Amino acid sequence: MPSELKSKEDFTKILEDATEVRVVRDGDNAKVKVRTKDALFTFKTTTEDADALIKGLKIPVAEY
Repeated sequence: MPSELKSKEDFTKILEDATEVRVVRDGDNAKVKVRTKDALFTFKTTTEDADALIKGLKIPVAEY
C-alpha cells in the first residue's frame, strides 16, 4: 500500500532513494509516485511544482 507524503521537504528526501518516478497529470493537479527499494510513496501537488521536483533527476521519469 503506498504512503502519501504531505510535505515537500519529506518528498525531496525520498527522491534521493528513488528508483523510478511516475507523474500522473489531471488538469492543474499532479500526483507524483516514487518507487524506492522498500516502498511506494505518493505526493499530490500542482503541475508546476511537479515539474520543478522532477527537473534534473537522473532516474527514469514516466508521464501518464
